[in-house]
Amino acid sequence: MSKVTPITSPAHFHTLTSSSTYTIVDFHATWCGPCKVIAPIFEQLATAETKPGKIVFCKVDVDEQREVAGRYGVSAMPTFLILKGGSVKETVRGANATQLRTAVLSAAADAAKVPAKSSAGTFSGKGQSLGATTTPDGTTNGSRYVPAPSLPNFGAMLSSPATFAQGSGFPQTAVRFLGLYFTSLFSLDPEAAARESPFALQRGGGGGSGSRVGSVR
Repeated sequence: MSKVTPITSPAHFHTLTSSSTYTIVDFHATWCGPCKVIAPIFEQLATAETKPGKIVFCKVDVDEQREVAGRYGVSAMPTFLILKGGSVKETVRGANATQLRTAVLSAAADAAKVPAKSSAGTFSGKGQSLGATTTPDGTTNGSRYVPAPSLPNFGAMLSSPATFAQGSGFPQTAVRFLGLYFTSLFSLDPEAAARESPFALQRGGGGGSGSRVGSVR
């Protein structure tokens, strides 16, 4: 599969040059004899040196992409441009294989020194658990999302405090304590009153009676 990308529009050309550090461009024409002679060498260089994000190769048919050719003032074929970003770093005119190879290898050596560009629209990076934090050295502490504690059901607590007190948790325990306290406070037999109170903790199992609750004074 060829490593040389045929340019189909000015927008396509812009996208390609923006996605790589270096773009090697072959401006050619179908009727150009020298273009056909050097084309295999350009293909060989593209196969050997293409590195996505660092250096890519493309060809522009000057008759089909006049806007792209006109932007760089191309008037003779073949013309090879070494672009870094959108700027021309070197120009090779004519089917000069030696000069073309030297220019491409120089660009490839320079491209190897810098990080590859990311493709447009692509996001890279490690995932992070919700709630994790990033330390100054770029690592995460691995913490996970911990949901906030739920609030007590105040409606159930107010409408049926004795039933609410049968649940587990601090709010239920507090209601149960207060209910038993006031039940035994005004009773002549605090222990019996606490045992029979609807606030006493009921435990199921075998039809037995609820657990005994000591008096609260």
